[in-house]
Amino acid sequence: MIETKSPKDDLIDKIADLKGSTQKDAKEYLTAVLDSITAMLKEGKKLPLVGWGTFEVQERKATTGRNPRTGEALNIPASKRVVFKVGSKLKEAVNG
Repeated sequence: MIETKSPKDDLIDKIADLKGSTQKDAKEYLTAVLDSITAMLKEGKKLPLVGWGTFEVQERKATTGRNPRTGEALNIPASKRVVFKVGSKLKEAVNG
C-alpha cells in the first residue's frame, strides 16, 4: 500500500524545515495556531493578519428553502460561517 501525505503533513514538514525543528514540535506549533484561530473566532473576534488576510465570522439569517424533489418548503435555521478574505501580499505571492 502506498502511503501519501496529507496537505497538513506537508505543512508540518515545511514548518519543521523552515524553523529547523522536529516534526513533533512543528505539529505542536501548527496545532497551537489553529486552536488559537478557532478560539478567537468562537469569541466572535475578527482576526486580521496584515497583508495575508482576515478571518471573520458572519451570521446567516434563518430562511425558507424548497426541497428540489418535492417542492416542499423547508426551514433553514440561522447559522454562522467563517469567511477568509485574502490580503494583498498573499494575493501577489500566489499570482506572481
